[in-house]
Amino acid sequence: MTDAFKAVLHRYLRTGREAMLWKLDGLSDYDVRRPLVPTGTNLLGLFKHCALMEAVYFGVTFGRPFPDPLPWLDDDADPNADMWAAESESRDDIVALGRRIWAHADATIEALPLDGPGRVPWWQAGRDEVTLHQILVHMTAELYRHAGHADIVRELIDGAAGLSRTNDNMPDVDAGWWAGYRDRVEKTAQLFRVD
Repeated sequence: MTDAFKAVLHRYLRTGREAMLWKLDGLSDYDVRRPLVPTGTNLLGLFKHCALMEAVYFGVTFGRPFPDPLPWLDDDADPNADMWAAESESRDDIVALGRRIWAHADATIEALPLDGPGRVPWWQAGRDEVTLHQILVHMTAELYRHAGHADIVRELIDGAAGLSRTNDNMPDVDAGWWAGYRDRVEKTAQLFRVD
């Protein structure tokens, strides 16, 4: 049964990865890099961050470090270097790195049993001893948290929303319905406004 549990967790992780990749589709290089909130959140940065977290959580944690250098995670790197793409970093390079990281993470997931032990050195002592099961859950939750951010950023850019390219999981309605719905939500919110 544990193989079946691992397969389910791994499937959700892969689905989340594809959602993050889909959020980049069809946008200009400017739009995937554009910060749309005060904290600078941007689509390419979210993708990069999620990939790099997989590199460390499925690599270092289990004594299987990702073989490529990841300078954005060094102690002397910019504090948020993993959350945006510098001028020298192309979208294609970041996506290719992400795919290599996914393959490395997948190899770790396939090689270890769910109760395979690991250690997260940057976690608090006493909580740093983990299992593959725990890291699969942790990384899936982390990935979907950032996929939610990507949903909102993408919608702000061009209105595209939903789960995936083939399944948006949204009501089958037209733009007029959405405008009316948004107006109803705003009117209700206004009832609670305190000036």
